[in-house]
Amino acid sequence: MMNTIQVRTSSRDEMMDITRKVQQAVEESGVQEGIVYIMSAHTTAGITINENADPDVKTDMLQRLADVYPWEDPKDRHMEGNTAAHLKTSTTGASQVVIISGGRLVLGTWQGIYFCEFDGPRSRNVHVKILHG
Repeated sequence: MMNTIQVRTSSRDEMMDITRKVQQAVEESGVQEGIVYIMSAHTTAGITINENADPDVKTDMLQRLADVYPWEDPKDRHMEGNTAAHLKTSTTGASQVVIISGGRLVLGTWQGIYFCEFDGPRSRNVHVKILHG
């Protein structure tokens, strides 16, 4: 079973907690034991798992990525001007896999699943593939 979660971002760089939406897809599937594969269908947006208790973690992560990959660098050659977004996506990764047990996502106490926008604002698609196992 595959679902698509539509995400609307509001800024160039943003991390949106999509954990509840992924859990909802798992519940709707009826799968009790298996895995869920979460994938961004974009070259300038990623998926990561990290702390979801302190909002400063998102702020710090986005700032550090901006430090490493500044938006404007005279050495960048990509004609669209969004090289930083591509590099950030490769760093965070385009997908994550989470175990399902008892119909629930198996995440640590403070973990959440994040959609990472690096070239917004935009409408985006996150594909969620649920496998029974």
